[in-house]
Amino acid sequence: MYKIEKNYANFIKDAKRVCKEVYDSYLLRYAYGIEASCYNYTPQVVINANNEKEIQKIFKLANKHKTSITFKAAGTSLSGQASCGGVLVIANSHFKDIKLNEDASIIDCDCGVIGEEANNALKGFDKKIGPDPATISSALIGGIFNNNSSGMCCGVEENSYHTVSSIRVILPCGSILDTSDALSIRRFLKTRGSLVESILKLREELLEDRKLCELIRHKFKIKNTTGYSINALLDFENIKDILNHLFIGSEGTLGFVSKVRYKSVKDYKFKGCALLFFKNLDETSKVVVKLASLGRDLVNAAEMMDYACLNAVKDYEGVPSIVKECQKDYTCILLQSVSDSKEGLDKNLQIIKENLKEYDMAFEPLFSVDEKEQINWWKIRKGLLPIVAGVRKKGSSVITEDICFHIEDFCDGAAFIKELFKEFGFDDNGVIFGHALSGNLHFIITPNLSDKTQYENFAKLVVKMSEKVSLMKGSIKAEHGTGKMVAPFVELEWGKKAYLLNVKIKELFDPNYLLNPDVIITKNKDIYKQNLKDMVEIENLPNIKEMINKCIECGFCEKHCPSREITLTPRQRISVLREVARLNNKSLHKEANKLLKEYEYFGVNTCAICSRCLELCPLNIDTAQIALDLRKSLNKDLEKNAIKLYENLDKKLILAKKGLKIYHQTSKIFNPKFISSLSLRVKKLNSKIPFIPVKMPLANNYELKSSFEFEEKIIYFSACTNRLFKPNLEFNKNKSLQEVFENLCKKAKISVLYPPNLPKLCCGKMFSNFDNLQESNINRLKNMLESLSENGKFSIVLDHSSCYYELLKKFEGSNLKVLDISEFLFQISSKLKIQKTDKKILVHKLCLLKKAKKDEFIEKLARMCSDEVELIKSFECCGFAGDKGFFVPELNQSSTKYLKDESLDFDLGVSSSATCEIGLNSYSKIEFVNIAFLLDSLSE
Repeated sequence: MYKIEKNYANFIKDAKRVCKEVYDSYLLRYAYGIEASCYNYTPQVVINANNEKEIQKIFKLANKHKTSITFKAAGTSLSGQASCGGVLVIANSHFKDIKLNEDASIIDCDCGVIGEEANNALKGFDKKIGPDPATISSALIGGIFNNNSSGMCCGVEENSYHTVSSIRVILPCGSILDTSDALSIRRFLKTRGSLVESILKLREELLEDRKLCELIRHKFKIKNTTGYSINALLDFENIKDILNHLFIGSEGTLGFVSKVRYKSVKDYKFKGCALLFFKNLDETSKVVVKLASLGRDLVNAAEMMDYACLNAVKDYEGVPSIVKECQKDYTCILLQSVSDSKEGLDKNLQIIKENLKEYDMAFEPLFSVDEKEQINWWKIRKGLLPIVAGVRKKGSSVITEDICFHIEDFCDGAAFIKELFKEFGFDDNGVIFGHALSGNLHFIITPNLSDKTQYENFAKLVVKMSEKVSLMKGSIKAEHGTGKMVAPFVELEWGKKAYLLNVKIKELFDPNYLLNPDVIITKNKDIYKQNLKDMVEIENLPNIKEMINKCIECGFCEKHCPSREITLTPRQRISVLREVARLNNKSLHKEANKLLKEYEYFGVNTCAICSRCLELCPLNIDTAQIALDLRKSLNKDLEKNAIKLYENLDKKLILAKKGLKIYHQTSKIFNPKFISSLSLRVKKLNSKIPFIPVKMPLANNYELKSSFEFEEKIIYFSACTNRLFKPNLEFNKNKSLQEVFENLCKKAKISVLYPPNLPKLCCGKMFSNFDNLQESNINRLKNMLESLSENGKFSIVLDHSSCYYELLKKFEGSNLKVLDISEFLFQISSKLKIQKTDKKILVHKLCLLKKAKKDEFIEKLARMCSDEVELIKSFECCGFAGDKGFFVPELNQSSTKYLKDESLDFDLGVSSSATCEIGLNSYSKIEFVNIAFLLDSLSE
């Protein structure tokens, strides 16, 4: 398990000389080996590729050492195409460029661009990319293209095959071909002439076989990702066009596609949706056929969801209440119509209504043209796989299949899947849904693979499904890619002649079968049922095990995680803990403990506990809770120190202020950048010594005095960080936040009351690792604040959003009214005369403020102050995370690495977190201040 094979050990030795990020520890190999499919392979080594030159070097080493290579983008693939037991190459964080031509008719995307990011770039032009998989918010262009992923609305008309403009690809020999560059094509024709000649010869041979040509044309009228895009040999005669299309759906088995240029498609302004409910699958299938007959100009999407789907999502936010009334066997269709005008959309919807009158529905259909309501409906559909899988039985695995029928066979196909479930014992947990308008059905079964009968039934089901779908001239894999799941059945679907054509294509590009072995082409007929995931239960986190054991490792959670490029992502944290549990179950306790020890840094210390993963997870899994739970057990020995800090907080803050003064005196002699760099070197020798960021605040010596000047009162609980720090910035002229806050309250004629003995008080966040201490602190605060606020008569304002969230949670259900500083300032803004500035403002929203769903107020305040306001887009959490900016500085540095570029066009940044502002100011081109400073400077 831990041992690396000899040829791979030699590969690793050479790779470390030429590649920057080579990972050979078991923890990282296991974590990066995780993908969304039902397979579990551990790579021998992982390389996070930095650029094309590294890819070329990797190819050279693979050929030298005879090692296999698998490329992975986001790992949302469902058929095992990114499962790797050899060299796993990650093509993600360093391949992020997006370019548009003048009219946005062409979008140029590196393979690491998220599909949603491409669409955001095109949004201002009312355009989008053609493919629209359900995973578009997390899937990368490399995966979308290489799997020929389509989706809910694109059908086969707007998938990658029909919208590709050109590609840039590196072949296993190391040569680069850019089909947008005439010089590159000429060079390729000269240096790889024999390859070109062989491809064109294959085309000639195919054209002579009329029967095979007819089969190919028939089968590619519907979604089909079984095997290679052999239709390219029929559809095109120019080698450039053939190559562009052969690589679509090739799943990294022919070369490495570093860049894709898509022809953008129209994104209609006016959209309308409907939810149609039927009493059984048969009736639903008939309506699907009817909707398909109306044409895509009228109905451009129709998603089918069976009763199991509806039952799984009925309690989710945004789901219409009528779903709870659905009875057993009820089925639903979510359809969409689009138009350039409101009148056109209204006409479409009316025609659809007329055509549905002849069908017996379970309920009155729901129609909507409201954008937010439609987003909610689609959000549920996009998250169906993890949502449905999340209610599976304990110990069961998730198997998802993806087939397609010609629309005239759709009713029979849907009925066949129900028969399969019944025959093989999955009728109690089988789920059917999919892109019905395209004849495309997905289904899920959740067998317990440790049970011999269920394992064998799963294997038999796949075989029978493949046989029947092939007889019906359908697709065994419609849009999820061939992968390992149906590689053994490619010949069954296509027949021997077409299969040999696939084999020839593979061998022309990769004669040594080094690229992604057993994917698309395999000699192992059992590969589809080997190395399946053991979804072992995590037991060592009793408070949250029910929540995290739902995870199916889909990867939806990853894109906002601040540690995703330095240690682990949320799903990787869960998967590694599953591996620890599996090792313990096998009595491999030494190995499990070693993994858990490494996990302290990778899974706990570098988790920002920002909960941004929670917003993205369809199952509402808050992976931050893992780090919080484990942190408590890891910090038990520090409880005595925590008690001393709790009892002497005022004295410790005085010492800290003295330290700040000494630092600033030293910084007059030595450059702050030098001090920061030196502290980082010292920290590497002793991890307990804090890092000193470049932009450190001043010590705050402002005297806090309550004011009784006005009848209206608020209680001002100033956070310990704001009592310690005073901003060291040009903008505020060294005023403290308390002075500015008092001034704003004075303008609004509000008295400010500070809690008695405030220097000794803390919200308790710094004691979150110690339950008894935190409970004692909260009880003390609650008693004091209830008395001071006259049992909730006066609001309590926190000037640090993280501390606000802490007290908001702890005082939930009490009479105390806790407000974040931004919410309070918004409430009193009507009492202020605000003169807008012409400065461009960049807004930082604290992650926990987003979690509390109170982040709107800081943005609203900024817009009161300026007409030019934008939110930070380059990260969701800055990664400073309380004190982690001092003790795990790489987290903050990694998360904010694009902030300098993003802030170039702005004059000022605003925030509501003193600690985050330290990191923001250290890695930005502008100054970030608390929103109160900006409001005070512009108001009377």
